[in-house]
Amino acid sequence: MTRGNARELAVHLIYGREFTDDPPAEVVRLRLEEGYYEQLAAEYEIYTERPTGKQVKYLEKIVAGVHDHEEELNAIIGKYSIGWDVKRISRLNRVIMQLAIYEILYVDDVPEGVAVSEAVRLAKKYNDEMGRFINGILGSFVRARKAESAPAEEV
Repeated sequence: MTRGNARELAVHLIYGREFTDDPPAEVVRLRLEEGYYEQLAAEYEIYTERPTGKQVKYLEKIVAGVHDHEEELNAIIGKYSIGWDVKRISRLNRVIMQLAIYEILYVDDVPEGVAVSEAVRLAKKYNDEMGRFINGILGSFVRARKAESAPAEEV
């Protein structure tokens, strides 16, 4: 399983957790149970390959991290989705952006550009029209971060 596939699986897990309100570790454990996982393979290609131990740790970290920082992540989405109430953004697209922003802020080995391009790829996979919307929000967020961290010009 590639990191991109693990990222897509993370989106499924985060999305599913919103319906059950189970603790993140429980969601990962239940969804990765062999029988349940194999049933999903008939519906989604992503489930045809099981994650490695390293990828399971990534999934646990991401699902818990997005849960723990959900308010912060939604506030960022709200700040950069000008004219859109976060609650009006589809749950799936919101989860995709939450994951990307979480990776940008808290996962050191994921470059900002990779997080954004993977979010756009996932959005297009599920709804081709949402790629530009998500790219716009995440792009604005990344540019603002760079502007904030840039040294002030001397006058």
